Amino acid sequence: MKPRNSSTASLRVRYPKLRIRISIALLLACASLACRRDMQDQPKYIPLRGSDFFADGRSARPIPEGTVARGELRADKVFFTGKSGDQFVDQVPFPVTRQVLERGEERFNIYCTPCHGRLGNGLGMIVRRGFKRPPSYHTDRLRQKPIGYFYDIMTNGFGAMQDYSAQVAPRDRWAIAAYIRVLQYSQMASINDVPPDVRQELNSELSTRSAEPKR
Repeated sequence: MKPRNSSTASLRVRYPKLRIRISIALLLACASLACRRDMQDQPKYIPLRGSDFFADGRSARPIPEGTVARGELRADKVFFTGKSGDQFVDQVPFPVTRQVLERGEERFNIYCTPCHGRLGNGLGMIVRRGFKRPPSYHTDRLRQKPIGYFYDIMTNGFGAMQDYSAQVAPRDRWAIAAYIRVLQYSQMASINDVPPDVRQELNSELSTRSAEPKR
């Protein structure tokens, strides 16, 4: 029988509290590992899950009346609806510059030409392949429509045309509407509609072209 190590026995006698503290620390470490929660196991409600905490039994709380999402305050009714009261407006609600028209042309060519064609005559590529032809912008009926009418059609759709509110931002819808007016003027305008200073330059250019020999 081996004799007991005197130093070990002495340590046990001299530091009983140390042994207790070490044991408690080990127990706490084991307990903390047992309570571990993984990230995929989160204490949360998933959509449409019920709850016993609230009186109505719903985990999702109703939005307080009058709440507006950040960036969604649409106080300018004309800008966001194209109407003043119940009537379509006949003016773009911000200055129409060359940059606005160029933006309108770009957006029009992307979203509108497949049906309406680049001239707005309703002869887009998918119409040529059998899709129903939309009305031409150059009819008397559409030339007389207020510009807010075209904004409203892009926002809410009409007939076979779906709305484009998800694809085209409000300001771009106005830019497209302004460009539609340009298309209408381009197909129906006469030389008398051209400003005098530009008219002289245009007449000079036309005279030069007519004087060139034909090939």
